[in-house]
Amino acid sequence: MHGLINRSIQSYVCDCYGAEVWMSAARAAGLETADFEAMLTYEDELTPRILDGIAQVLERPRSEIMEDLGTYLVSHPDFEPARRLLRFGGVDFEDFLHSLDDLPDRARLAVSDLILPHLELRKHAKGQFSLICEPSIAGYSHVVMGVLRVMADDYGTLAMLESSGCGHGIESLSIRVVEASYAQGRDFRLGAQAG
Repeated sequence: MHGLINRSIQSYVCDCYGAEVWMSAARAAGLETADFEAMLTYEDELTPRILDGIAQVLERPRSEIMEDLGTYLVSHPDFEPARRLLRFGGVDFEDFLHSLDDLPDRARLAVSDLILPHLELRKHAKGQFSLICEPSIAGYSHVVMGVLRVMADDYGTLAMLESSGCGHGIESLSIRVVEASYAQGRDFRLGAQAG
């Protein structure tokens, strides 16, 4: 697993719950070290262990932790580049949804050895979609759901999202766009602002 993923989980716990909670989660997971380096590679089995450790320490379901992680990854100021990368996906939320198939490739443009799970959007009717994930970590679709909730708000769109199951190595989300222009979206410009 790419260290950037594990480091992001560490940052999420430290920023939202504090360093003591992170240390407790690392102990619960049986980690040899509590610090992850963003540009190193780690054994794949470490990531589920640390997620389970966090869930145990916080006494919350792992799915909730993962959804909160997804929210954090696109709403925390330290991860503004991730949000900006996602906003390049389209001028409105539905355009953005259609761009999700290309997200793993766009992520590799930013970090060449970062491999994100395959995503596939399926449109069923006007405003009704399902998103199919082929997760490398069980529950990855919950991270995606957290990201999508923030991005819907970012675009000013009212959308209903829910997990619609898993099996045979895939997880899926149900997405219903209730109102595309529900609220004022967050300002976005292609160029970085001088400040």
